[in-house]
Amino acid sequence: MSVTLVFLLSLFAAGYLHGSSHSERPNLVLIVTDDQGYWDVGFNGCTDIPTPNIDRIAHEGARFAHGHVSYPVCGPSRAGFMTGRYQGRFGFRNNPTLNPADPMAGLPVEEDNIAEVLDRVGYHSGIIGKWHLGTHPKFRPNVQGFDEFYGFVAGGHRYFPEDLIYEDIESVDRKGGWYNTKLRRNDVAVETDEYLTDELSHEAVDFIARNHADPFFLYVAYNAPHTPMQASQKYLDRFDHIKDPLRKTYAAMVSAVDDGVGRILAELSRHNLDENTLVVFISDNGGAGNNGSINTPLRGTKGTLYEGGMHVPFALRWTGHVPAGLDYQHPVSSLDILGTMAGVTGVEIAAERPLDGVNLIPYLTGERDEAPHEYLFWEMIRSGDAAVRHGDDKLKVAYKTDTTELFDLGEDLGETTDLATAERRKAERLRKELRQWTQQLKPQQFDGLGTWDPATNLAPRRK
Repeated sequence: MSVTLVFLLSLFAAGYLHGSSHSERPNLVLIVTDDQGYWDVGFNGCTDIPTPNIDRIAHEGARFAHGHVSYPVCGPSRAGFMTGRYQGRFGFRNNPTLNPADPMAGLPVEEDNIAEVLDRVGYHSGIIGKWHLGTHPKFRPNVQGFDEFYGFVAGGHRYFPEDLIYEDIESVDRKGGWYNTKLRRNDVAVETDEYLTDELSHEAVDFIARNHADPFFLYVAYNAPHTPMQASQKYLDRFDHIKDPLRKTYAAMVSAVDDGVGRILAELSRHNLDENTLVVFISDNGGAGNNGSINTPLRGTKGTLYEGGMHVPFALRWTGHVPAGLDYQHPVSSLDILGTMAGVTGVEIAAERPLDGVNLIPYLTGERDEAPHEYLFWEMIRSGDAAVRHGDDKLKVAYKTDTTELFDLGEDLGETTDLATAERRKAERLRKELRQWTQQLKPQQFDGLGTWDPATNLAPRRK
């Protein structure tokens, strides 16, 4: 009997492909890093930053060689993978203002996020770390389906406890002060005494320890290695071989995350949950140009629609269900995270908000051998750029300059050779598909990042 058939039979026997009873549903852990480079994990070839624990997820499960996020910037990317839908469908098309008085700037309450979807089948959900889906009280995690929240609502944060001087985001009186807010447990400020990444890892382990007996969803949203570049000496001391100070600090920040991932995996094992827990690891977008990350062999960085902006480290482990060591080559999307979680739990998705993501498990087990997506799409309002991927073909359009580029990612992952002129008909066909998709999107629904100045208490421009 083939390995693939054995895996399929085990899935059917457990009920994972056709709905499941409450006791059979797997636990779900989503681990997200912030601005981590494509190259900066061992499973993508990194040689100067060991990531043995993150690598375990890929080595004991599947590595996605062509894993993408739906937007190359933090907030919209999160809005996409949390809903399983292109964020432009509901107007989340840029990082929102952090103004806590703005009732428009956040993930629309009409949309269903992962926690709200899983609540229908009895999951206990927790988020630890960065939210960045709205700072107004109506958008915060505890009113968006999460039973537990430990972290911060803004898009970035300082790492050392002595820097956390504001009780809450409403108390911030200067631009950038949102990086200095105290962490919150649900809606109560807490005092901390550890490096931020370690603090979040401790909370993740504690969440598993307290909730291991019943199905849970744990979303661990590390702020690292997003700026500011801050690392504790414990982690810096591991990288004396790296002479570039920026890269050294970045490496230390990634290493702290890797330690945390190791602790999370160990806690799952301690409760004999390896075979009953689906674990996903992903970066929210490509490596930024200011944090020492490396996106080799990809072109571009965070904030661009070249591959370096949205082609990211992406791996999935479900011990005993997904073959170990699988190197999956078809393009996939972060939108598939919710599609996969819905698929393995049997929860129904609201017909009025259909997912753009799919359940990846049948593709990973070999039940289905076609590509999960015919097309993947992107659009950035601020830059005026858009892109579409169809198989190995990728078209990038810069609307402001009416420039079109076409790349064959199968032969040219670094996007060095523009084929738009040589393959004009293909470029025109892909541009037509892109145009049809963009016509389905809503205008941006809120003020963007940078429009709120706490010093002058600017009111939101949209009511």
